[in-house]
Amino acid sequence: MIVYSIANQKGGVGKTTTTVNLGTALAACGKRVLIVDLDPQGNATSGIGISKIGLKQSSYSVMVENAHPKEATVPTAIPGLDLIPATLDLMGAEILLSSTPRREFILRDSLEKISSDYDFVLIDTPPSMGILSLNSLIAADKVIVPMQCEYYALEGLSFLIKSIGQ
Repeated sequence: MIVYSIANQKGGVGKTTTTVNLGTALAACGKRVLIVDLDPQGNATSGIGISKIGLKQSSYSVMVENAHPKEATVPTAIPGLDLIPATLDLMGAEILLSSTPRREFILRDSLEKISSDYDFVLIDTPPSMGILSLNSLIAADKVIVPMQCEYYALEGLSFLIKSIGQ
C-alpha cells in the first residue's frame, strides 16, 4: 500500500479535485484505492457522490473515537474505489486531539490496520497545517502538492517543504 497525502495550506488549489480524479483513474486501472477525506468541508466526500447525511462513521470516528478504518469505509459507485468520508464533526477534531498522546500518529496507525486491503490510499487534507494535516503527512509515503503558478503559492510551498522535512 502506498499512501499519498494531497496537501497545501492554501485553499482552492485543486487538492480535492486531484484526490478524486487520481483515485478514480487508479481504480479504473484496476487498483484498489481508498480516499480518506480529512477536510471538514467534506468536498471529496460529496464530490465522489457520497451523501454526508446519515453517515454512521467518518474520518472523525477514526481520528477521535478510535474507530477501525473498515468501520468508517464506504464503497463508492466506482468499482475498486472506497472512501472514508468527512463530516462537519471533523472541525472539532483539532481541539479534541490537542491533548491526546501520539496524536500525530493516529492516522498512520489506523491505516496500518488495512494495509493489505488497498494498493493506494489518497488523503485529502484541509487547507491548514494543523493536527489533521500533520497526521496526513506522517501517514504518507509521498506528498502531492497542487499549487497555482503565483508567488504566494510558492511561498506556501516553502513552508510545507520545511514541515515535511521535520
